Amino acid sequence: MSSTTQTKNNTHTFSHQKILYLTASALFAALICITTAFLFHIPVGSNNGYIHVGDAIIYLAASILPAPYAMIAGGIGGAMADLLTAPVWAPATFIIKMLNVLPFTWKKEKIICTHNVIALFISGIITFVGYILAEGILFGSWATLLPALLSGWIQPLGSAIVFLILGTALDRMSFKKRLF
Repeated sequence: MSSTTQTKNNTHTFSHQKILYLTASALFAALICITTAFLFHIPVGSNNGYIHVGDAIIYLAASILPAPYAMIAGGIGGAMADLLTAPVWAPATFIIKMLNVLPFTWKKEKIICTHNVIALFISGIITFVGYILAEGILFGSWATLLPALLSGWIQPLGSAIVFLILGTALDRMSFKKRLF
C-alpha cells in the first residue's frame, strides 16, 4: 500500500472517529438534559435545587468519550437542563459539569474500573463544593451553607449508584468495544 493511500485511510479513519465522538457527545448531552430536568427530578432545599440522575450519565460520558467531548456533553446537557428548570444556575452548572468529567478516564477497556470508582468520589466533591461556591456567589450569602452540608451529598451519591449499575450492565454487553 502506498503512503498516499495509507494517509488517505488514516485521514478517513480519523474523520470517521471524530464524527462518532461528536455524535455520541450530542446524544449524551441530550440524555443528560432529559435525565436532569425531567426523569427522577426531585426538588429539594431552597434556591430551586433538585436531585436527579443526570450526573450518572455525565459519569458514563466521561468513561466512554475522550475528555473534551465528555466535558462539552456534560456542560451543555447540564446547562440546558437548568435553562429549562432553574435558569439562574445554568452558567455555574456548565462549569461544574465540565469539571465533573476530569477525574474519569475513558482509556480503560471497561467503564467500571478502579480509576473510575475513585473518580466518583472526586467528582462528587467537585459537585458539592462547586454548588456551595455558586450559591454563595449567586445569592451573596453563606447562610444556606449548613443545609447544603447536610443534604449536598445526596445528589452525588445517588448518581454514583446509578452509574455503577448502568456501567456494570454496559460492561457486561462489551459496550465500549462495540461503540468505537
